[in-house]
Amino acid sequence: MKKPGTHKRLLKLSLAQASKHRVAIAWLLILIFAGAALMALLPWPLKLIIDHVLGDKPLPDILGALQPMFESGNPVPVLLALVIAGLTLHFLTQLIKLIQGWVEVGVGQGLTFGLGEEVLFHLQRQSLVYHASQKSGDLVRRVTTDTRCVQELVLGVAVPLLTSLVNLGMMFVIMYSLNPMMTLVALCAAIPIPLLIRALAPRMAENTYQHQQSEGTLMSVAEQTLTGLPMVQAFGQESRQNDNFRLLSESTMKCYLAAIKAQLKFSVGVSSSTAAGTAIMMVVGGFAVLKNTLTVGELLVFLAYVASLYGPVETLAYLSSVYASATGRARRVVEVLNTDPEVSNATNASPLEVSEHGMAVSFENIRFAYKPDEWILDGVTLEVKAGETMALVGTTGSGKSTLVSLLPRFSDPAEGGIRINSTDIRGLTVESLRQHISMVLQDPFLLPVTIAENIAYGRPHATHDEIVQAAMNANAHEFISRLPDGYHTVLSEQAGDLSGGQRQRIAIARAFLKDAPILILDEPTSALDARSETLFLSALERLMEGRTTMIIAHRLSTIQNADVIAVLDSGSVIEQGSHAELLALNGEYQKLYTQNFSKMEKAA
Repeated sequence: MKKPGTHKRLLKLSLAQASKHRVAIAWLLILIFAGAALMALLPWPLKLIIDHVLGDKPLPDILGALQPMFESGNPVPVLLALVIAGLTLHFLTQLIKLIQGWVEVGVGQGLTFGLGEEVLFHLQRQSLVYHASQKSGDLVRRVTTDTRCVQELVLGVAVPLLTSLVNLGMMFVIMYSLNPMMTLVALCAAIPIPLLIRALAPRMAENTYQHQQSEGTLMSVAEQTLTGLPMVQAFGQESRQNDNFRLLSESTMKCYLAAIKAQLKFSVGVSSSTAAGTAIMMVVGGFAVLKNTLTVGELLVFLAYVASLYGPVETLAYLSSVYASATGRARRVVEVLNTDPEVSNATNASPLEVSEHGMAVSFENIRFAYKPDEWILDGVTLEVKAGETMALVGTTGSGKSTLVSLLPRFSDPAEGGIRINSTDIRGLTVESLRQHISMVLQDPFLLPVTIAENIAYGRPHATHDEIVQAAMNANAHEFISRLPDGYHTVLSEQAGDLSGGQRQRIAIARAFLKDAPILILDEPTSALDARSETLFLSALERLMEGRTTMIIAHRLSTIQNADVIAVLDSGSVIEQGSHAELLALNGEYQKLYTQNFSKMEKAA
């Protein structure tokens, strides 16, 4: 299905987000009309002072109620009254601007964060294949910065557009009633502005897009450098990373300067056009005063309205610049939102129901590739019976981690299928499928929140007693209790204040608390010392009991008791059986055992 273009998608996004703030936007509309009315009244106290207090012109019929004050012979009270009226109008105008600005800030933040939430949710639904092809720093920028496009469109384009049109309408009616010919002359000065928009707006939009792209790449390099700092320092590549950052910074600066250059050209052109119009009006109006066809007060009112007229005209012109910036950002947001998730619920997807007999898992002729025709898995067929444990072994790059990542549908295979109790997992809802799978990885991901919150990540509403029980089952309660704040200890970024064994035991506690019937263990002991491994394995045995388990490991201690061991090589299963059966085959498993497992056992 063809995706909508950037402009249509941006309009749709803006309307959807704006509908959530319709009450505040309604108040904005009221303030806009009230402000326009006050702006139209601002020049009149000065006109009355010049023509009717300082001059000898009679009052207009509409102000006949003030005639007795003029006939009193003392102009001071009238002068003071008109000055106070002018100040009051000015104060009310500024008050409305203040309130309008406050409302706009709240609406703008709501629009930005609302769209950011939508983009982040969409990114979370994308497969690991998608994220492997993207720069994480660039995606972060799209979520946190580029989503301002909807704020720019609503508050930077739509609201100023409406405000300017209302002001223009009022000013034009009043000016035309004063002097039709001068009004038409004033409008002629705006003729060059559409030409400037046509010439420069596309360039501003493209330059803004390129600038955002370049900044996204720059952010990715900074994030990669800081994330991989141990490697950078270990190999002494600080200067190299700085050089890369500097080159990208220079490229980003060039893109930014190109965008600013186009905007400055536009600004100068618009300002020159309106300045020329004002000069012409002063000449025409001056001749009209000299010929007594226009009063000085009327000229001042007219010039005030001309200034007020050109203000909205310039605003309308600058809207193309703001719109160009918004579409540049929106293009990057739309690129994300127009990418359908590779993994999603089928039309008639049903929730996974736990069988009292357990959960059997089968892989049927699985083929998978991250890049076309570069098969990571090629015809893998395996079966794990309910409550049994299957260990996957093989050399690095044989496809073990990729295979287990297909079970929770982090990606879908190109060919073949995966079944749980004879049900194809693509017919299950993704949410229910993942709810019934626990994972313990080589590098457990812990958030910079409390230990209790980390353990309860899969069950946020678990009680404190349930969290403590899970920690005790994972052999983690003892070290947690020794911490100054116990379960309320807030972890640092990447949990650097815990040892590898402690992090793994928290991950085990998290799996205990989730209590899912299917368990995936991806090299959970590879970074542990002997003591940590002993505590970890005893907890692991309790966790695996009664669960259907798939485990990837390089240590014999974690796989020799598995019900089935599958040996993978270049994405295919080449051997399968128990530990004893595979050793008897004297094949690839026996070779791996001799080269790796037996050495580890002797070292232990």
